[in-house]
Amino acid sequence: MFTEAAMSAPADTIEKPLVLIVDDEYGPRESIAYTLSSEFDVVTAERPSEGIKRIQERPFSVVLLDIRMPEMDGIRTLQAIREHDRDVSIVMLTGYGTLQTAQQSMLHGANQYLRKPPDISELMQAVRKQAQAAGERRQQTRLTRDMEQMNAALKREIVAHEPHIWQARAAVELVHDLANPLTVMIGYAALLVQEAKKAARRDPEQAEKLRSYAEVVSRASEYCHHLADNWRQTTRKAAEFVELDVVTLVREVKEVIFFNNPLIQFTGLSRAMVRGSQFELTRVFQNLLKNALEAAATKVVINFKEVDQRLEISVTDNGAGMDAETARKALKGGFTTKTHGTGLGLGICRHLLGVHGATLTVESEPKRGTTMRIVFPLARA
Repeated sequence: MFTEAAMSAPADTIEKPLVLIVDDEYGPRESIAYTLSSEFDVVTAERPSEGIKRIQERPFSVVLLDIRMPEMDGIRTLQAIREHDRDVSIVMLTGYGTLQTAQQSMLHGANQYLRKPPDISELMQAVRKQAQAAGERRQQTRLTRDMEQMNAALKREIVAHEPHIWQARAAVELVHDLANPLTVMIGYAALLVQEAKKAARRDPEQAEKLRSYAEVVSRASEYCHHLADNWRQTTRKAAEFVELDVVTLVREVKEVIFFNNPLIQFTGLSRAMVRGSQFELTRVFQNLLKNALEAAATKVVINFKEVDQRLEISVTDNGAGMDAETARKALKGGFTTKTHGTGLGLGICRHLLGVHGATLTVESEPKRGTTMRIVFPLARA
């Protein structure tokens, strides 16, 4: 939550993003440093080895890296930096003769390239954008690591307290379902704080950003509240079913839980009504899409179609896939091939869909992806 102190903090108390400039030419290096110093905390290095050492010492937001240097070229330096820091934003600086090499650097992990000498407004805009992107990546990396540690600790508790296995499994199920929306909430909350601090000295469009972020946080919070409330109810009352458009529901899962991930695509019907619980079906599609993305898929297609007066939803990915026996065990539940998995996801989905009168089947082949197929009874609007 925002405090009056945070909202009214003077601009000079806000911690500036840390930027590293690596360039063997004194003039361009110091000129860029001077330009950025009003808005960023700038460190310079005249040799790649010095720049790599600086990266190992402090977490920078952005590295501006010259493509052509005598000690080590920009591509090799870029690779060395990426070995130590996967989240920092790297902007390549290139002269006209090395433009093609700079474009190739994008394949090795660079985030952007600028021609030398850079236009001042273009330079400032690029560093602002890349600093914010690096901050968001670091936040997600921290949250993912924390969730993995929590998951591992719970699995150790299950082994250590075998007599209470079912209670422990229920606790893991709760954390499993809360992990993604909680990550979204915390990530967007951090963005809200950052934008609020800068609102006084930026254009009015920031107010609209804050409103948009707040809306996403509110929707994710409502989902978490439902899961927690469901956990507290020892009697486990049946969820209230209403008619709802499952296409809209899945689109909201993509937006809220997965930050509108462009890898997730939709085909088929634009509207499909079913009777069900909004929150329980959110849990189902959260798990299915998370599994697909974690299988290294670069494309996940959700198709909606009507077959014999029933609604068929397929979630197809081009990820690692599974053999028939692995798919059978995964669908049954309590089995996982993931290092930090619990094996509960598909078991949860199958149970919740069964309550809705729906079925879940899996079709998969190693290295050829997976299709999860759900068949619902249709609700006529």
